[in-house]
Amino acid sequence: MSAHILVACSPGELRVAAVQDGALLDYALWRPGCPDGMGDLYRGRVAACMPAMAGAFVALPGAEGFLPDSEGADALSDGMAVAVRITRSAQGGKGPRLTARVSDADRALAGAGPPALLTRGPGAVERLAALHPSAPIRIDDPGMVAALRPLLGERLAVGAVLDDELAGWIDALADSSVDLPGGMRASIHPTPALIAIDVDAGGASADRRPKRTAQAAANRAMLPALARQIRLRNLSGAIVVDVAGLALRHRTVLAPDFVTALASDPAQPRFLGFSALGLAEIMRPRRHPPLHELLAGPHAAGLSALRAIMHAACAEPSAAFRLRAAPDVAAALAADRVALPDLARRTGRPLMVASDPSLPPGRTAIERTARD
Repeated sequence: MSAHILVACSPGELRVAAVQDGALLDYALWRPGCPDGMGDLYRGRVAACMPAMAGAFVALPGAEGFLPDSEGADALSDGMAVAVRITRSAQGGKGPRLTARVSDADRALAGAGPPALLTRGPGAVERLAALHPSAPIRIDDPGMVAALRPLLGERLAVGAVLDDELAGWIDALADSSVDLPGGMRASIHPTPALIAIDVDAGGASADRRPKRTAQAAANRAMLPALARQIRLRNLSGAIVVDVAGLALRHRTVLAPDFVTALASDPAQPRFLGFSALGLAEIMRPRRHPPLHELLAGPHAAGLSALRAIMHAACAEPSAAFRLRAAPDVAAALAADRVALPDLARRTGRPLMVASDPSLPPGRTAIERTARD
């Protein structure tokens, strides 16, 4: 059975899943009102050349990105206008990574003038559509179908997408623990420096073969599923894996299996070998924010509340609601120019959002109100 792409829309957010033969192949979140910027084309201005950092800081509208010398900064000087494209989204308070290696048409479009956004990069639906070029795309919002029709043409259709099975797959990606084949289990722990993954033998310890043979076989069996979780969650940057059971001196036997398990990932992660501590080291390029970052923070909390209000309004059209939100959540929703208008379009009335300092950061409270 060929792959198909399913897109579940809620106010300010699209959950995009590529599915084949009862399995989730790829997953991404897309927030049109607050895109991550990957692929955006800007007219920037060099703010400061930094020879010691082998690059330059480039002023963008409301932000500053870093342009490495290897991507064109070595030919620039302070104050110059330059056409740049984002190659890695912002992370951890750092601005986006940029490249000046753009087409002549992009340079002509940039021209001269103050920093400005010129074109947006592709959204998640377009990205997964390119990754699965023969997959039909079903979206549960006719308005989104109309918006994407010029880009994706007849591949698009309107229909229900979020059944219990797909919803379960998506919800499981928010869990830091995941079941793996053979009774094994992985615990995923993001840190500011790296992603640490601990694999526990669990039920695999019941294998009656010799210990070393059983442990090696169990780890080999779980690696494809673990690699799939890395891809689905878009874990990126430095990733270390503590495999289950094997003595440190025996772990290198799994190196070819790591390489094979990662080979189908379009992000082209590299297996770097085992550290002196026996940890498998993987470097997976970061371009878009990983899923755990998107699911955390005030913006995610606000969108979750809007989704709950949408479902409640659909179940009871005569009801009206207001949202009390912690100041960080209220500010995040105010900065998203799509989410609240999208909810108003779906429910037929605007939502009042009240910033409430008495609520802890990241918290919201949905209240019913009298309908006008």
